[in-house]
Amino acid sequence: MSPFQITRTLPKDATGAALRADVLSGLTATPKTLPPKWFYDAHGSELFEQITELPEYYPTRAEREILLDRAGEIAAASGARTLVELGSGSSEKTRHVIDALTGLRAYVPVDVSESALIGAGEALAAERPDLEVHALVADFTAPLTLPDTPGPRLLAFLGGTVGNLLPDERTVFLDSVRALLAPGDALLLGTDLVKDEEVLVRAYDDAAGVTAAFDKNVLSVVNRELGADFDPDAFAHVALWDAENEWIEMRLRSLAEQTVKIRALDLAVDFAAGEELRTEVSAKFREDGVRSELRSAGMELTHWWTDREARFALSLSVVR
Repeated sequence: MSPFQITRTLPKDATGAALRADVLSGLTATPKTLPPKWFYDAHGSELFEQITELPEYYPTRAEREILLDRAGEIAAASGARTLVELGSGSSEKTRHVIDALTGLRAYVPVDVSESALIGAGEALAAERPDLEVHALVADFTAPLTLPDTPGPRLLAFLGGTVGNLLPDERTVFLDSVRALLAPGDALLLGTDLVKDEEVLVRAYDDAAGVTAAFDKNVLSVVNRELGADFDPDAFAHVALWDAENEWIEMRLRSLAEQTVKIRALDLAVDFAAGEELRTEVSAKFREDGVRSELRSAGMELTHWWTDREARFALSLSVVR
């Protein structure tokens, strides 16, 4: 079995402290917001897995298609000896790239879920005795220190998750990615593409109501972790296309005038009837825009791959 190491960089109560800070700042802001990362407790993760199988939700299938078709090209273009994956989860999607990278010596999965990292890391280490697996329990939106592994490095950020960051946040994030990499290293980035509004809205408001349950799950997380008394049934799931910003917004709309108490914060939050709480922004991209943002961060887009229906893209960018 190959070496499997895990490094914990998050303080013991980092998750709880971050949740408290996000809820306090988000629910006292105008308009009210909550970050999408709080969807993903165990139940939320199960719901998202269901979403990826829905007929309306194309991104996961489209990205998988590209990875299956282009893994060899990605490997050849990057020549990576180390693969770093941000938000790796089960590491399932990157297996195609890992298998194609014949010179790969180290894999560095990064995730806030220690259990996911252990499960995926131990399985991969058993399958690939030639591969060093060094997992990091870390929040990739905070500064990272990567282990000392051989270059060139390929840093993968898949799933279109970059679209959950607002433009200013994306600038900070891409600058931080650039800071982790050396000249000749590369970024493999997954981006959902601008397309017909009806297709986009259906992907975030499915007929079976799974996305609605996923959206409302953030309220259950706040109830459980912070002693709040949200009634999820008192909110309706809303998905809207913002054509000016070219992003989908998921919101929860209060069905009546109500006050929610959050005991852990000693906070009472008033909602007017019809008032909306934004829970996610999911930006959609065009090639020129992606190229421009990457160039501003010091990376040059060299390869652009889409699925056969041009719904989703993977891009490879090299550090200058």
